[in-house]
Amino acid sequence: MERPTLAAITRARANLSGIALRTPLIRWPDDSRDIWLKLECLQPIGSFKIRGAANALANATADQLSRGVFTASAGNMAQGVAWCARLRGIACTVIVPDHAPPIKLDAITRLGASIIKVPFDRWWRVLQERTYDGLDGGGHFIHPVSDADVIAGNATIGMELAEELSDIDTVFVPYGGGGLACGIATALSYSSPDARVIAVEPDTAAPFNASRAADQPTDFDYQASFVDGAGGKTVLSEMWPLACEVLADSVTVSLDECAGAVRALAARAHVVAEGAGALAVAAAFRGGPKAADGVGRTVAIVSGGNIDPDRLAVILSGRVPA
Repeated sequence: MERPTLAAITRARANLSGIALRTPLIRWPDDSRDIWLKLECLQPIGSFKIRGAANALANATADQLSRGVFTASAGNMAQGVAWCARLRGIACTVIVPDHAPPIKLDAITRLGASIIKVPFDRWWRVLQERTYDGLDGGGHFIHPVSDADVIAGNATIGMELAEELSDIDTVFVPYGGGGLACGIATALSYSSPDARVIAVEPDTAAPFNASRAADQPTDFDYQASFVDGAGGKTVLSEMWPLACEVLADSVTVSLDECAGAVRALAARAHVVAEGAGALAVAAAFRGGPKAADGVGRTVAIVSGGNIDPDRLAVILSGRVPA
């Protein structure tokens, strides 16, 4: 993958008009911390994924869309593609891993998409191979991560940050496959080149952090958790060079820290975030390589808010979901 051009990001912004929101950027309510929250959890589907999905479908040809579209997603990209496919009146199928949460599966169904549930390893192969033999009629595949149009759509978040906030030191971004983090980092490189974008993974699923330590793509002993929208078993090989080029660093946070961030967002900022959506906030609370003492302007991307109510209840009670 190559970094999207500024022109591609600008075109993506036009393609998102009337579909994705320009989401609020709010300051954390504690004045002693210069932490800002980019609330992608307020998108129509509750996740930033609508940006990449909308741009990818806008740039697809009529012939590509004639047999419908399909994607592989734990839930949020599935909703993004399904939402945009419904707007265009085309069929959508989603390949989901067997641990995908019911709240996301229900949302996919409400949006009119068909669901094929497979074991996690088989699902990961769809991401790597970009095809699924069991899909009747085929369809145009929208990769949730390593697609130039998807990354350009995600990059519009970085463009908004640069327009709305000056002197950004650090941006913490959840890392699943890298499409969000690399998109934001690329956009900021054009307009706020001093801003450092740092990838955040749960320590139970942190292949990017492990790969950076090894200086090469490395497999990780993945453990499923309530942070279902981030992390994985390995780094997508096509994303590795771009991620190394545009991302300043990576950190991991514990499930306890992530659950604490979900609670803090609900109690202090009145924001509902899913596990992956709270990762960046957890990292921001702890500080980072350039702002370890809490000094410096920091942005945390609250990437999504599609959390199962039962899981949220467990977290708000002070526990960590099993």
